[in-house]
Amino acid sequence: MTTKENDCTIPETINYKDHWNTAYTKNTTEKLGWYEESSKETIDLIKETNLDKNARILSVGVGSSLLIDELLHDGYSQLIANDLSEKALNDIKERLKDQANQVTFIPDNLVEPKVLGDIEKVDIWNDRAVLHFFLTEEEKTAYFNLLKKIVKVNGYVIIAVFALDGAEKCCGLNLQRYNTEMLQERLGHDFSLEKSFNHTFVNPYGGERPYVYTLFKRRS
Repeated sequence: MTTKENDCTIPETINYKDHWNTAYTKNTTEKLGWYEESSKETIDLIKETNLDKNARILSVGVGSSLLIDELLHDGYSQLIANDLSEKALNDIKERLKDQANQVTFIPDNLVEPKVLGDIEKVDIWNDRAVLHFFLTEEEKTAYFNLLKKIVKVNGYVIIAVFALDGAEKCCGLNLQRYNTEMLQERLGHDFSLEKSFNHTFVNPYGGERPYVYTLFKRRS
């Protein structure tokens, strides 16, 4: 995911950490193909939970998104920013300046976690455009196992991914597209669907990218 999806060169063997660090090194946040000026859809779903502003919110694969800035502005005080790319997280830190001290930054791999599996449980797991990069059954299982390990009972899961009619690739990487039913099947009976909607994101280059946004609550 650099400026445009077809700008990336993908070698036969991919080091995903290097791949994403390179993407964030080559381009400023505003030039990235997935950049959004406002995270309104995500923030609206967070507000739907009616949780206090001290809720523990983990944003996985957050990149250099402005979401963290917006949540701090709204008064949320326990934010955890995760990404595989240290460069992306450093971009957020540099942008936030002194406010960065109010955020916990965790560079870690969601499917081979070294840190995330041991953190205190969270009230909200938020994922915009990460899950759809995991293609193998092993990767998907690892992702959902981690989610289920660290989301509290009565906590929430927000997942926004490419819809079934969404893009097939991003930055040269193949994607697994989803609908709400597929996400529900992965989460299982312990999670109930609270809300879902389709949203067409228009990227900085005018490309339309259909997403499905979902909000689930953990019941047990």
